[in-house]
Amino acid sequence: MKTAFKLLKAAKKYHLFLLITAVATILNSVLSLFTPRLISSLVNLIADDAQKLPLEAPRLALWFLLIAFGVFVTQAIKVYVSHYAAWSFVEDMRNKLYDHIQRLSPKFFSDKQTGQLMSRVINDTLTLELFTAHCAPDILANSVMFFGVIIMLLSMNVRLAIYAILTLPVVGVCVWFYAKKVRPLFNNRHQTVAEINGTLQDNFSGIKEIQVFNCLDRERDKFAKRTNDYTRLTMAAFKKSSIVHPFIAFLNQLGTVLVIGVGGIMAAGGEIDAGEVVAFLLYLSSLYAPINSLARTNEDLQDSLAAGDRIFQMLEVKSDVTDKEGAIEIGRCEGEIEFKNVSFSYNESSEVLSNFSLKINPGETVALVGSTGVGKTTIASLTTRFYDPTKGGIYLDGVNLKDMTLHSLHENISMVLQDVFLFHGTVSENIRYGAPEATDEEVFAAARLANADSFINELENGYDTIVGERGVRLSGGQKQRIAIARAILRNRPILILDEATSAVDNRTERLIHEAIDKVIENRTTIIIAHRLSTIKNADKIVVIEDGGVKEMGSHEELLALDGAYKKLYETGLNA
Repeated sequence: MKTAFKLLKAAKKYHLFLLITAVATILNSVLSLFTPRLISSLVNLIADDAQKLPLEAPRLALWFLLIAFGVFVTQAIKVYVSHYAAWSFVEDMRNKLYDHIQRLSPKFFSDKQTGQLMSRVINDTLTLELFTAHCAPDILANSVMFFGVIIMLLSMNVRLAIYAILTLPVVGVCVWFYAKKVRPLFNNRHQTVAEINGTLQDNFSGIKEIQVFNCLDRERDKFAKRTNDYTRLTMAAFKKSSIVHPFIAFLNQLGTVLVIGVGGIMAAGGEIDAGEVVAFLLYLSSLYAPINSLARTNEDLQDSLAAGDRIFQMLEVKSDVTDKEGAIEIGRCEGEIEFKNVSFSYNESSEVLSNFSLKINPGETVALVGSTGVGKTTIASLTTRFYDPTKGGIYLDGVNLKDMTLHSLHENISMVLQDVFLFHGTVSENIRYGAPEATDEEVFAAARLANADSFINELENGYDTIVGERGVRLSGGQKQRIAIARAILRNRPILILDEATSAVDNRTERLIHEAIDKVIENRTTIIIAHRLSTIKNADKIVVIEDGGVKEMGSHEELLALDGAYKKLYETGLNA
């Protein structure tokens, strides 16, 4: 019930539509309650007062017609309005869940499968339609019908009504027991669907590796196990359903048996007339139908509540990097960055940075070098506030990053990463990604500065060429130059450059370096260096070792020290 109330609260935007659905549902159920009484009146007329049939039969028929029309109208309103509310609610929850997830810090995504997160957003929210359009209205309709029928039965004959409802407590126990047992199965089934989606996403993204390493059979077996788990959990739920639902139907038939037996004896003794016995039997079908329906609706309810639990569980995840209360909007910065005694670790077992201090002046180009794992990428991640330091502070133009909004911080930063990510779309759309308002002429100018214009024009549709998922239709060097064009067009005062020319040919490397020289002009630039050719002209080269600054200076100054930098230089700096 806690989850159900949370779902209803989340759907408050659609409470008016749910109210209309509830009113239509109640009217629909109430109108249906009058049909057995009309049939009872007709039976009594036939048995006891047939001469009135020519006069009364048309009147009864008219009432039947009016009730049937009322049922039709209320059912149509109920179905449309409930589904409008349901699908709008699903849309809202999907948007809310997606927006929440995308605002979580990279730490959250570090151990999550993309496919599992996709399942939360798509599959789990889809199940909410069951709750809003089917479970809630059906429970209300069946509840009104159930209690309405009991009232009708008691008003007709208390003794016979008691016999009719003798089996209901046993039915209630069965429904409760079934709900308790089946809910965990549906929860596990949703998790299995998420794992299936995760496996699919991983395998389709890594299809080349799967094929070249001859892992097709292994991945097929892994996927088959996931689908088998889903089938097993589904059948476990249906196994319980196959016992519970028929048993409830059997108990309902026992009630009918009692009414036929006891009602027949009472009719023979003149305690009840034939029309009332017929009405009792018709009402019983109206009593047991909602009981059977509630038992089946309960299955959908448990499924939707299990999905609701997973949705709220995700919405309750807190990002470890957030705007603090009173955080300021800084506007366009000058670009002075300072690390003051910064320490950081991804886990408690090892510290990546320890009392790290570094000042980068506005417009200065600083190259970070060092062996693998010393914290070069960590420094970039801390600058963008993907993570917060465990100790110390990072300042931009003298303001602690924690005192400014993430939005205003990121408005001052562009990034060109080693592993370039391009979205499935056109070349133009990818260049324009950080500056959607840019004109075509500005896109072309940025591409020319990035030395990308020539190869783009050679593509089949030029700037309108679809690059494919993650830019699969382009080479590494081409993707890199598009990323540089994107940074040029965004035109922000701070640039973080994870230089990536180690896997390209000499000509492409030269073109990329020319583009880099253009993009870093008049910007505060942090370069994570992999090759000497990128950093020789940097204003400042910082050698990172043991979580701190080992050496710092220009290329010539560091060579003259004959220390750690010179050793890196002599080994080619591919660290």
